[in-house]
Amino acid sequence: MNISLPDALQSYVDEQVAGRRLGTSSEYVRELIQRDQDRQRLRGLLLDGADSAAAAPADRTYFDALRTRVSRGV
Repeated sequence: MNISLPDALQSYVDEQVAGRRLGTSSEYVRELIQRDQDRQRLRGLLLDGADSAAAAPADRTYFDALRTRVSRGV
């Protein structure tokens, strides 16, 4: 895959590669794509959660029970 960028964007990418200690501009683009995928997954999870039925409130009792389960390894 080849990507053509205007000089200003190419300079920006070069600065990001140097500043992040990446080896190539391809690594920078891969990082951007992975971040975008993560954002899309998170967005999907948030939308799924918003569409789901209401659950028990996450109050002190909920977290106390959760701590107990975690400490027991359940």
